[in-house]
Order: sequence, then C-alpha cells, then structure tokens
Amino acid sequence: MKLHLTLGAAVLAATFTSIATADHASIKPKAYDSLGKCVKAALSKHDGKIVKVELKSENKQPVYEFDIESADGTAWDIECDVKTSKIIEIEQEVKADDAKFKAIAKVSEADAKATALAAHPGTVVETEYELESDGKATYEFDILEADKEEIKVEVDAVTGKIVEVDYEVYQVGQE
Repeated sequence: MKLHLTLGAAVLAATFTSIATADHASIKPKAYDSLGKCVKAALSKHDGKIVKVELKSENKQPVYEFDIESADGTAWDIECDVKTSKIIEIEQEVKADDAKFKAIAKVSEADAKATALAAHPGTVVETEYELESDGKATYEFDILEADKEEIKVEVDAVTGKIVEVDYEVYQVGQE
C-alpha cells in the first residue's frame, strides 16, 4: 500500500510540477478536475511557482492548500474548496523575525506552541508564521500525533487561542 501511495505521489508530483510551471492561462481543467480548477484559481490570486500542495480536512470538508512562491520570493498559502473550486483563504507566509509579524504578535511562539500541544499532543514537525488577509498574525504548527496522523493547529498570535484545526490527508512537494 505504501508503495502505491509513494508511486502515486511521484506521478502526481511529476504531473503537478509541469502544471505548476506552465502558464496558468493555458490550463484547461475538465469539469471533473477539481485539482486543475483549484490550481488555476490559486495562481490567478498570486502567480508564481507552486512548491507544495496539501489535501486537508477542514471542518470535515476537503480543501487543497497551495504553497506558492512569487517571483519576488514572497510565500503564499492559498486554500481552495475542493467541491466548489473557490478560493477560501489567502495567507502570506513570513519568517519568524518579520517586522510586521513581530509588531502584531503579543503571544510568544513558545506559548502558542504550548497551547497547540496541550490541545493536540504530539511532535511539532513544522512551524509557520502567517499574516492573514484580514491583517491578523497566526502561528501554524504541523503536529505529528502518536497515531502518526499529521494535524495543523493555527494559533492566533494576539489572543493565543486556537483558531483552526485541520487534518492532513496527503502532501506533495517540499516542506
């Protein structure tokens, strides 16, 4: 089973890489192709290179999350509803020392991490610093739980409250 998933991921990655680097105006997704529609929608919001795509379960609904790197080096996380192919969230991913992020954040990374791990015990495998489209700042922790399931926990950098929890179904591309 793992070989099939690995092989399937490799085929998807090869296909995805050619789609991600193609001129998105030339992408002609079929009616049944939610990934193609979401690729086109995401690239219409922020043009660039797709470096990762994840399928995750957000409130029990399937969502694609695209990590796009713009030509100027700006990193974007763009979420697309699998069923409707509509963009539902756009976040700018920044470095931990980003001046705007630091100016907004009132909660330390350590405290936010403790909150995330208290609600969802496991091992943090990645931390992201995000500026939301509404101007808010959040920490996003990818946590590997004891059952080897990966969960994303987003913590508001001002209030310290968990604002979103998603389960990763699969990922193609670099961390």
